[in-house]
Amino acid sequence: MKKTISIIGSTGSIGLQALDVVRKFPGLFSVVGLAANRDWEGLRRQIAEFGPSEVGLSDEEAAGKLSGALDGKGPVIWSGGDCLSRIASIEQCDMVLIAVVGMAGLQPTLRALEAGRDVALATKEALVVGGDMVMREARGHRARILPVDSEHSAILQCLRKERKSAVKRLLITSSGGPFRTRSKSQMEDVTVNDALNHPTWKMGRKITVDSATLMNKGFEVLEAHHLFSIPLEKIEVVIHPESIIHSLVEFQDGSTIAQLSPPDMRLPIQYAMGYPERLPHYWSALDLASVGKMTFERPDFERFPCLSLAYRAGAEGGTMPCVMNAANEVAVARFLNGETSFSSIPRIVESVMDDHHPLREATFQDLCEADRWARKVSENLVLKHGVRK
Repeated sequence: MKKTISIIGSTGSIGLQALDVVRKFPGLFSVVGLAANRDWEGLRRQIAEFGPSEVGLSDEEAAGKLSGALDGKGPVIWSGGDCLSRIASIEQCDMVLIAVVGMAGLQPTLRALEAGRDVALATKEALVVGGDMVMREARGHRARILPVDSEHSAILQCLRKERKSAVKRLLITSSGGPFRTRSKSQMEDVTVNDALNHPTWKMGRKITVDSATLMNKGFEVLEAHHLFSIPLEKIEVVIHPESIIHSLVEFQDGSTIAQLSPPDMRLPIQYAMGYPERLPHYWSALDLASVGKMTFERPDFERFPCLSLAYRAGAEGGTMPCVMNAANEVAVARFLNGETSFSSIPRIVESVMDDHHPLREATFQDLCEADRWARKVSENLVLKHGVRK
């Protein structure tokens, strides 16, 4: 029997690669729901190929264009702010893949879990912002969260059938991004094109900048903390430029288990979609002789302060990770628009965090309010100190 899947963020990088997996296994997967932000033309092509029963576009103007193009034929079309959650809770659905950027992924994640759906999670901010809430919903509705990040997919594979009490620490690998060897002063002159030139992975613009600041790796530390119930102090980052080892688990007996594969996001996507089965391999294969060597370094917290900020946010808890994420979203967006510098990103985030007094037991509304507050403060900082090019 086919596994029915909805994809939230179907026209983005992860969504497109998830549909590659569906193409390779037409007998195993059926797409029942698709949702995007405003790319109605891309969504129209996906509708023609995969035949979902319901689709959504957050942008209402784009939804109108899609409706006009389909002329009443095809799936039900939802639009507006709640459309992602509607697609995430389609009744005839086994799994929801969440692959939208930032805070926008939290509500559809919660809705999917409330509906008892397994969630293949690529939107790490859902766990960064509302990790306790998300994991509580998963437990309460007996739904599984299957990570799509290559690092967390690696940890999941290393931990299969292992007792949590046997784990000494998690080691999350990082390529180091495009500025691994740049000095702190050299990063003052980073351009948008420099930041988007990732040495290993092809990703969306926002996550690529997060990888350049190592904020993305800080997010992954918090994500791992929630997914695997491991204390923050037992989660470490190691720089691994070749991006062949995706993460490692060290056990109490001194053994360390690693997961290795080429840097291809379709591999962890396929693992999550097919879990607990391992599906046949259609993508690039690992050739260790061609890799030649693998190198490792400790991260430089002084040159990449976003990593320290993420650990701090996780330790303070409550609404602080939400505030960190919102400030980062604003700072990165303004950097991409040429309104502030690359080195200003951690400065803005730290300043907003310093001004925040976190609520320890936060509701969804508390998180939304903290998110709004942090965005407003961040925008004001950009206006006051931003560098226009």
